[in-house]
Amino acid sequence: MLELRPILSALMRSKVSLVLIGLQIALTLAIVCNSLFIISERAALMNRPSGINETDTFTVGSIGFGADFDLRASIAEDLAMLRGLPGIADVAAINATPLSDGGWSQGISLDKDQKSPTAPTALYLTDEHGLNALGARIVAGRNFRPDEISGRTRQSLAWPPGLIMSRALADKLWPGQDPIGKSFYINVEQAPSTVIGIVDRLQAPWVHKQRVVELSTVVPQVVSDGSFVRYLLRAAPGQRDAMMKRVEARLAELNPGRIVRDAKSIEKLRADVYAEDRAMMIILGVVIASLLIITALGIVGMASFWVTQRTKQIGTRRALGATRGAILRHFLAENFVITSFGLVAGTLLAYGFNAWLIQNYETARMPWYYVPAGCVTLWLLGQIAVLGPARRASRVTPAMATRSV
Repeated sequence: MLELRPILSALMRSKVSLVLIGLQIALTLAIVCNSLFIISERAALMNRPSGINETDTFTVGSIGFGADFDLRASIAEDLAMLRGLPGIADVAAINATPLSDGGWSQGISLDKDQKSPTAPTALYLTDEHGLNALGARIVAGRNFRPDEISGRTRQSLAWPPGLIMSRALADKLWPGQDPIGKSFYINVEQAPSTVIGIVDRLQAPWVHKQRVVELSTVVPQVVSDGSFVRYLLRAAPGQRDAMMKRVEARLAELNPGRIVRDAKSIEKLRADVYAEDRAMMIILGVVIASLLIITALGIVGMASFWVTQRTKQIGTRRALGATRGAILRHFLAENFVITSFGLVAGTLLAYGFNAWLIQNYETARMPWYYVPAGCVTLWLLGQIAVLGPARRASRVTPAMATRSV
């Protein structure tokens, strides 16, 4: 049995080293736990499904030029051609797509006299082919009919009577109720719209806006003025990349009076929109590895210094009958005590740092088990790091101690 009092007495002779190593362990625990939590949050965010077919789907933009360019006629001509292409499952004109990080949002009100909206929503303006082109799944109600699709211009801004919304938005507006047939207002100065269909899931374009990311509304309108249109195309399985090149070429041939550009797969949009999150995860991973290595080296350096400083004392203990195992256990116990002091302070620091992140950056609360897991990891790291110097101390002989006088 090792007595705690001699260990504490020996440690108090090197207070500066004790404080520095303890502080290093505390900071390492706080930073590692919170960094791991941030990485897990980002990983969950990046792996969250968008609700659409990302594998086979891509977008392409068309910008007309010239005074006589007719966007409405161009869209009709383009859609007729694209829907007849072998290898294209469906296509629609749409104002934005999930994961694109750009689009249109609006507030939804349940009562005309509300002072503030009940919920925000992303708005997808498309035709009756839009949901099929997206690969979104209707779970209640119905899709739009062709006769319900209208053009939307700057002069005609009325909202259609029947709209489709995501299940998450419907649950937020009418929790526990059947949303089909329910009325709501996108603009309280206009007539209300009615829910005619529910899609299982359809993310908003802005993946980092947690309040709105799952709240989407599909509007049976196609923007028909100006010069720009975005097409969303779902290719047959395995033909996406080939169809991207073919679609660009066919659109350019069909109407030379426009520029065809920005052909991107939805998978590329996902990679782009999460690029900063991926970079953050890599940086935090490097920080975690660096801190653990530096902490381990600090423990090794401190233990090696103490072994050198206490060679005579170790030799004397060996001469009095202490075994090599007893010397080894003594240094392991010393390191365990030092690490424990640091981890106590680090626990308070870790939860305090998380509270600061919650207050200033709206992150979630770190689960309680991160800190205990971090403590166990640093205890094991400390014992492994001190094992080398401790074994060197256990090999000190009484004769070596005598020669060191």
